[in-house]
Amino acid sequence: MFLPKYPDNPTPPPAHTHTPTDPAPVPVRRSLPSVSIDQKTVAAVLVGGVVLTALLAAVAITAISVAVAAVVLRSLLRDHRR
Repeated sequence: MFLPKYPDNPTPPPAHTHTPTDPAPVPVRRSLPSVSIDQKTVAAVLVGGVVLTALLAAVAITAISVAVAAVVLRSLLRDHRR
């Protein structure tokens, strides 16, 4: 009763029929060159990481100390003007 009634339209034939030709050649997978990681490489990466982390910490500590010094100087100058 509540189902829609669709008109009887036959499906048209496909406009293009695909006829496969020769199958495409399968691409050859080339292997990546092997990378040898020795102890010197690992040590260099670790030392570089430690140095960069230390530099980042030094910059952060310097920024915090400059900010604290600026707040203290501002407070001193404000009290001095009064």
